[in-house]
Amino acid sequence: MRLFRYLILGLLLLAFLTVALANRGPVGVSLLPEDLAMLIGWQARAEVPLFVVLGFGAVMGVVIGFVWEWLREHKHRKVARVQTKAVSKLERELAAMKDQTSLPQDDVLALLQKPRK
Repeated sequence: MRLFRYLILGLLLLAFLTVALANRGPVGVSLLPEDLAMLIGWQARAEVPLFVVLGFGAVMGVVIGFVWEWLREHKHRKVARVQTKAVSKLERELAAMKDQTSLPQDDVLALLQKPRK
């Protein structure tokens, strides 16, 4: 299984390197649209290779997907937490009941505490 995982990661790395080498040309990335930047009087612009923009978009998509899924599953985690607490409480109660009703573990004590007929 580990070999299969490394094979998949190697193929993904090879695909990323191929895309990076094919898209090395610089592109202009602006923080604000041109009209809004002229209105404010401040423009943040950078020239970066296209593969950086593509990689950043892919990473942001994965991060947003993880956060979205984490928020969506909140109700399931809450139910699991409540059920875990209930099971823990019931296990403690069961252990206490077993302690009250169980016979002593020591054979000598069991013989001494055994009711006489």
